[in-house]
Amino acid sequence: MDSPVRRKAVRPGNPPDGGYGWFVLLSTFLVFGLTFGVIKAFGVFYVEIHRYFATTATGTSWITSIAVATVHIGAPVGAALSARFSHRAVVMLGGALSSVGMIAGAYAQNLVQLYITVGFLSGLGYALTWTPTVTMLGWYFEKRRPMANGLASAGECVITFLVTPLFQLLVDCYSWRGAMLILGALELNLCVCGALLRPLRLTQEHPEDGGEELEDLPRGGAEPWRRATPGRRVLRYVDYTLVKNSRFMVYSLFGVFAALGFFAPALFLVPYARSRGVQEYQAAALMSISAASDLTGRVACGWLANLRLVETARLLTVTVTALGAVLLLCPLAASFPALAGFSAAYGLAFGATVSIHITVLADVVGAARLGSALGFFMLIRSSGGLLGPPIAGVFIDKMSDYGTGFLMAGVALIVSALFLLLLHQMNRKEERTAKTCRLPRDYEKGGGDWEKEDRE
Repeated sequence: MDSPVRRKAVRPGNPPDGGYGWFVLLSTFLVFGLTFGVIKAFGVFYVEIHRYFATTATGTSWITSIAVATVHIGAPVGAALSARFSHRAVVMLGGALSSVGMIAGAYAQNLVQLYITVGFLSGLGYALTWTPTVTMLGWYFEKRRPMANGLASAGECVITFLVTPLFQLLVDCYSWRGAMLILGALELNLCVCGALLRPLRLTQEHPEDGGEELEDLPRGGAEPWRRATPGRRVLRYVDYTLVKNSRFMVYSLFGVFAALGFFAPALFLVPYARSRGVQEYQAAALMSISAASDLTGRVACGWLANLRLVETARLLTVTVTALGAVLLLCPLAASFPALAGFSAAYGLAFGATVSIHITVLADVVGAARLGSALGFFMLIRSSGGLLGPPIAGVFIDKMSDYGTGFLMAGVALIVSALFLLLLHQMNRKEERTAKTCRLPRDYEKGGGDWEKEDRE
């Protein structure tokens, strides 16, 4: 009778911090651009759709808010499907859905159809592409993770810089419907991004002989599938125990309020400029100015965080507070030069914030749980992403001034910074507790004498 097969112990291999990781970084760069970069540049379509359907600011803003919320809500789905199948397959599926949603939206006859196609379908495609790609980037980089996250997220501002004037040109030449058809074709490049993803290798340890061999990461990349209870099988794909992590929940609450203010300014910047008498191409240029300074903020803040001179959570608190303060000053800008200065300051603070917030999440939960944590974080944050633009739209409709939307966003970001301060205090308390627990063990190992230390 054959002896039972002994299961191999598995531990993650060392992240290469380079090598093929640079191709994964390129893929993540493009994913950021073709998802959140397109969402930020959607303000050009907002003006045309608002005028075509003769609707309110609130009604039109639901297109973007549904897309943002679907990205957040669908993040755990993307993480779970990646664990069950593969990151490559899930990202390629998401790219196809994003393209189909945009192409179908070009034929929409009312706002509800745009909510379903551009909002829900494309948003779901974004969720299936963004979460697995960012997770794999975290596996390929450890020492250089802050810089890698900063460079990857720079794709959002680079693509925004390029496509915002392009969208305006396409709208002028082919109408918003023709421009959306071309955008649908552009989204197919997300499938190429998925094809670039290659599973990281794991180290398989053999307890019987102490040897080890390298083997591809199974399916999504977590621990190998094992025969277990249904609860453990769910845990294999979605680590729901994260809800018991108080630091993670505090950081998620930061994400909710930050999401209230993250997406409304980019959506309303072009309409706000147009309402102040700025020409359409100058208004579109404001998004390009914002994207250029956004790139500077991401790279600079990612490099600074990589030096580890300042605690990343503390640095994030500073950037979020600065972003909120800049948004509160927006209504003072009423001309193109003033709006250009505001756009540059907004982009710089926004880029610095976005480049490190995933790094802080990895610090809170650890790289091993980043996939599930990112999915849960996006899910919890979805309420802010869903309600942010419509709430700003309500203020705009009531006050007949796009500037009030920026005020709402600024206040929400200032509130979110308070949760980061709370997280900082929790980190300090945990460090003090860890030092207190280690002190007796250090004395025991070193043969220290408590009474002798007291006399000295």
